[in-house]
Amino acid sequence: MFKRIILITIFLLSFSTQSQAVSTSSDAEKTNSEWLQNQFFNAARAGNTEILKTFAAAGVDLNVQDHKGYSALILSAYNGRRAAVDFLLAEGASACIEDKRGNTALMGAIFKGELKIAHTLMQQDCDPNQANKAGQTAAMFAALFGKQDLLSQLRSNGASLTQLDQRGNSVKSLAQQQGNIGLLEHLENEQVK
Repeated sequence: MFKRIILITIFLLSFSTQSQAVSTSSDAEKTNSEWLQNQFFNAARAGNTEILKTFAAAGVDLNVQDHKGYSALILSAYNGRRAAVDFLLAEGASACIEDKRGNTALMGAIFKGELKIAHTLMQQDCDPNQANKAGQTAAMFAALFGKQDLLSQLRSNGASLTQLDQRGNSVKSLAQQQGNIGLLEHLENEQVK
């Protein structure tokens, strides 16, 4: 039922924008568009792949971003919706998109401890040293949250362990700040290799 409502609404919106000779209220169009966008992002947050499939089938740009810069992939990754992440990636959603703070879906997954999703996102073709607006990289997030296996994979994907953020922090200094002795020992062993 909901799928039908979305398709009908999309059809009506496209029809109303095509026939500009008949003047409709721009406020009503904006409200309908905002409602649809909210449904799309809510489906991503909830991991509702059926609704996401409906939007994809209707030709919705899966990389569209909300007012905070969040894409459906960022929201799905942050909220631990693995099936939605897999679907969006299979449909061509970009893992390299940044929100307004410069954070990516991978950074969100690491922050939330969504390790399986983070491993999936690390397989995407994005710069392993992509930094947010504070200069922090996914490797720095992994160090900050003590995710040794992620850090190893990021390093093998080309992530720098010496890059500095805007406060002068590196992967090693972030691990030190957290008192993560195991991660520090691992980093020392990795540097020896």
